[in-house]
Amino acid sequence: MSLRELLPTLHEWQADGAGIGRAVLIRAFHSSPRAPGAVLLATDDGRLAGSVSGGCVEGAAADEVRRARRDGHSRVVRYGISDAQAWDVGLACGGIIDVLVEPEIRTEALAAADSAEAALLIPLPSDAPGDELRPVATGDGEPPGAARLVDDADAAPEGMRPAVVAAITDGTSSVVPDAYARQWFVEAFPSPPRLVVVGAVHAALPLLRYARELGYRTVLVDRRATYASKERAIDADEVHLAWPEDAFARIGLHHGDSVAILSHDAKLDEPAIIGALRAGCRYVGAIGSRKTQAERRDRLRSAGLTDADLARLHGPIGLDLGGRAPAEVALAVMAEIVADRHGAAGGPMPGRPTPG
Repeated sequence: MSLRELLPTLHEWQADGAGIGRAVLIRAFHSSPRAPGAVLLATDDGRLAGSVSGGCVEGAAADEVRRARRDGHSRVVRYGISDAQAWDVGLACGGIIDVLVEPEIRTEALAAADSAEAALLIPLPSDAPGDELRPVATGDGEPPGAARLVDDADAAPEGMRPAVVAAITDGTSSVVPDAYARQWFVEAFPSPPRLVVVGAVHAALPLLRYARELGYRTVLVDRRATYASKERAIDADEVHLAWPEDAFARIGLHHGDSVAILSHDAKLDEPAIIGALRAGCRYVGAIGSRKTQAERRDRLRSAGLTDADLARLHGPIGLDLGGRAPAEVALAVMAEIVADRHGAAGGPMPGRPTPG
């Protein structure tokens, strides 16, 4: 979990007057059940929240947090997780991870977690392990500087802009060097991903539920008052009783959004496809058979979309999971959205033996 996701717990503990530090996964070698940016909170009185390894080193990391609170020093600790350790907590395999341990919750981190989107640049101790599998000291002896919050990639320090862009736009946390070869952890605080579902059909309801469980902000759009209601779509953060063009303008549809078009009504589907593709949305998918898709594409070309535009349209929508029930259709759609977000093909896991 990220610090942003842990804020309710953090505020509760702060209200109790607890002393709190944190551990942050900053780098992983080989396999890891958590991505850089995963956070563990630990209190002086023994409470834990979050995770940096899925269960392998949480106890040891919490002990390091408490040690940091006693001596007041941040440090980076490298953990080697054996396959046996991973197996004990139900993970597939081990790996090697670097964890930044801090005695306090930085005010800059709290500001980043409360912001719409930002990157937090944290200077690492000069004796922190490097990006090779051996401990190294980095830096030239100069003070590393203070942590800084960056909410505009153009304001990032020279050479660190690509990492800041990745943090703000894609939610990718990473360790990068500055111009003096000092290591900085770029902690990502992106805006939550948003899924816009057009058409309040049966499959839309489990799709909204799946998306919300995965941390998406969810928006439902339909012009039919009978279907587009908050009472019916309880997992929608927003419900817009409107034509797609009006709803998209109202919510400020943008390139970071995913749009699933499920209405089976050309009067809704096609304006929604045009609007989502022209907004440059990261994922645009539309329900319909291959025949429906072919006929639709001809009409969309006549409406001014190019072949390059249509190449970005996922239609028929979803991965081929074989199911036809509404919840199964929703699962296929959500699976494709997740795969597309992570640049994956959506096939079997790499390394699986070929049958026969």
